Amino acid sequence: MNVFDFFTQDELDDAPEDGAQAFAYLVRIAQTRLADRCRALDDEDRIQYSMIEEARYGFMNTVVGLGKSLGVEPFSSMEVPRYDDFNESTHRQLRADIDHYLTQLVVGNARQARRDSIKVAPAVKETIRTHLHHIKVHLDKATMPEAKRATLHAKLAEFETALEKDRLNVLAVGRVVLEILSVSCNVLALADSATLQRLLTTVMVDVAEAKAADDEQRRLPPVEPIQAILPPRREEPKRGKRLDFSADLDDEIPF
Repeated sequence: MNVFDFFTQDELDDAPEDGAQAFAYLVRIAQTRLADRCRALDDEDRIQYSMIEEARYGFMNTVVGLGKSLGVEPFSSMEVPRYDDFNESTHRQLRADIDHYLTQLVVGNARQARRDSIKVAPAVKETIRTHLHHIKVHLDKATMPEAKRATLHAKLAEFETALEKDRLNVLAVGRVVLEILSVSCNVLALADSATLQRLLTTVMVDVAEAKAADDEQRRLPPVEPIQAILPPRREEPKRGKRLDFSADLDDEIPF
């Protein structure tokens, strides 16, 4: 199997911009394709087992290639062994290294997402919903192309869906508000609307106050350092070969 067996062009195009996130996204897809391929083969059959080994080797080649192109360690520093030196143990070690990397990435993302999210009190949620209702009414009254109106309503629906969750991601809130503003900038009735500006500002203020209260209750430090993803094991430094001088060599030195 090669890169074209593991990914479609659409999947490659949809990969996240961040190197680590793109690596995780694409490796999960590759793992699924490899599992499907191996599941369809009989490892008791000598010929089909050889096909499984070839698929696993292609998987390693693809993973290391992803690591190099995306700058993800420790995979970017790995060397793909010659096919004759590749075996089941090599494959198992690669899978363990991938699991080790993804565990750190997933846990780190979850901790960061929790830090960037807040628990919003029911009363505050209701206030925000009221603001969103008035924003919808304001959009419906404005003269604009129906396609833009539908886009703005979709953004608000996304916000309302996020509001239903136990914790609200403040970055997602800011992104939705920014997208509403970016679309409304091209609509004269909205670009100069003090009402829309006030409603959006009020939503942001409500969320900011909830964030401040949540941070105070959790007593978060002002800045949490980003944890580096560590390799699965410490590599021992390679030692140079020791030169073995013969004891009789001194007899040949003319001084």
